[in-house]
Amino acid sequence: MAQYNQLDHVFQALADPTRRAVIGRLGQGPASISDLAKPFAMALPSFMKHIHYLEDSGLIRTSKEGRVRTCILEKKTLATAESWLARQRALWEGRTDRLEHFVIAEQNRKNPK
Repeated sequence: MAQYNQLDHVFQALADPTRRAVIGRLGQGPASISDLAKPFAMALPSFMKHIHYLEDSGLIRTSKEGRVRTCILEKKTLATAESWLARQRALWEGRTDRLEHFVIAEQNRKNPK
């Protein structure tokens, strides 16, 4: 149950385009909050709400050295979400494969060669 609560937070965090863009950028490596905020037309306090949301969801962690706060992607949390998506994908691919076999069998039954 705890894993599903974490997944809820992760998917809610990823539902926002600003937060997805931050995650995408952090996929290239750690970055300071000021660097992450540059592409967005919003005040820093508003941007910080997105950072806190990502941090609370477990998708990123931050560290402070002097006056610079750096964000780092938490790959383990992202891997947990990817694993859940992979299981769902396998489930649905199995269902569509069975549907395809059923449709082909019905077509062959109705139109024998």
